[in-house]
Amino acid sequence: MHVLAHMHTINRHRHLVCMYCFRLGLYWQGLTHDLTKYSPQEFWIGARYYQGDRSPSDAERKEKGYSSAWMHHKGHNRHHLEYWTDFGLLPDGTMGIAGVEMPVKYVAEMFCDRLAASRIYRGQKFRQEDPWQFFQYSKSHTILHPNTAALLESMLLKLKDEGEDAAFDYIRHDILGK
Repeated sequence: MHVLAHMHTINRHRHLVCMYCFRLGLYWQGLTHDLTKYSPQEFWIGARYYQGDRSPSDAERKEKGYSSAWMHHKGHNRHHLEYWTDFGLLPDGTMGIAGVEMPVKYVAEMFCDRLAASRIYRGQKFRQEDPWQFFQYSKSHTILHPNTAALLESMLLKLKDEGEDAAFDYIRHDILGK
């Protein structure tokens, strides 16, 4: 068990997300971000499968074929795209599991979450294009509403191409209207 290391990673991640959300005026979201990671359903599994350079859910999923901690986490945190899926009309006209358009404030929090996770897991190797590259990698196997995907990508591209200050200004003024 890696209890202290896991706790340290959660705390560092939450601190960064909180700072980023505060930059956007999303104070409540910053303060409450990922509190479920301290719940027994998530914390003890995270400590058991702790790796330090990526999510413990990856290791749990590799061993069990699924991650019970992730199933709990995504079902209780609105900044995850997986929270926003439902049975609905697919682009080909059939019914199935479809992405629901996310409210803008949760897309902004998802941006903050991805930036913080990249910084924590990549450490000294972090580059401002890392969150965008991870999005590109995952696009082919995620269920995301097209409008939400376009909005998130615009935020990540601004970060990649112009840096953090430009990305936060863009999100705060052009997206959130603050």
